[in-house]
Amino acid sequence: MFGYVIHRLLVMIPTLIIISALVFVIIQLPPGDYFTTYMNELQSRGEAVDKEKLEFIKEQYGFGKPMWEQYFVWVFGLLQGDLGYSFEYSRPVSEVIGDRLSLSFIVSFTTILFTWIMAFPIGVYSAVRQYSIGDYSLTFLGFLGLATPNFLLALVLQWLAYRYFGTSIGGLMDPEFIDQAWTMDKFISVMEHLWVPVIVIGTSGTAGMIRRLRANLLDELHKQYVTTARAKGLPPGRALLKYPLRMALNPFIADIGNLLPEVISGAAIVSIVLSLPTTGPMLLDALQSQDMYLAGSFLMFLATLTVIGTLISDLALAMLDPRIRIGGGGTR
Repeated sequence: MFGYVIHRLLVMIPTLIIISALVFVIIQLPPGDYFTTYMNELQSRGEAVDKEKLEFIKEQYGFGKPMWEQYFVWVFGLLQGDLGYSFEYSRPVSEVIGDRLSLSFIVSFTTILFTWIMAFPIGVYSAVRQYSIGDYSLTFLGFLGLATPNFLLALVLQWLAYRYFGTSIGGLMDPEFIDQAWTMDKFISVMEHLWVPVIVIGTSGTAGMIRRLRANLLDELHKQYVTTARAKGLPPGRALLKYPLRMALNPFIADIGNLLPEVISGAAIVSIVLSLPTTGPMLLDALQSQDMYLAGSFLMFLATLTVIGTLISDLALAMLDPRIRIGGGGTR
């Protein structure tokens, strides 16, 4: 196990190097840069453009250098903890991301808990009570959750929250708490606004997790070892929990690789519809305005979390499921 962990850590290094090069190239592919976009926007509004000032800033941040040199400057800055400077927000990238990370973490982490708490018992019940009225009802609700667009559900719940609870979902807190330090009143305000985005973002994920858990558990319950355990008189609850449910948990563990970046990035479309101050809309704006350092550094942050999450999920799966042999070299 220790050797495998070291091997995976060493593999992560070239993986992240390749990802960083791809991220940098993709961000540089659109013609022009942030300053070109900004200058065109000012000209479209009829405002004066100080070209000498823009050229000075471009030279200061190395935009006149060859692309490979810009790449190495950016990468070495990342290795030293310098994420660069956001031209859109006129602040360091670390400060721009830091302002939104806490709210993104709260929304996404709560959504993950909601997904697991709802999907786990429903998936087990649907598998154990296959083809019952409850199974059909929950299956119908699951398909409904998968088929309903998140943005449409967001608009419906936004109206219901205002109509019946008097909560205006135009962000994650009341306006007086924006940019203020965390207090108990601010926390209560966030909790009052949180349930709508959690339900909206978690609905499709919960429905998909229920279907996967049900299918995996049904596959395990029909295997020979479960029949043998029942024939030996093992209580039904223990026969379910000892091995079948443990083996069916693989999709939960495998999703860890996606959970870490999701905790940080959040759902961009839902955040835009509900005006949530999370990192998803910020990344979209950075890509549209070609704010290179903000978009590139944030994408590398998400890529690093994805690689780390994949490593954690692989190790957890190997510990949970004895059928999985690390390196694929198990004896037959």
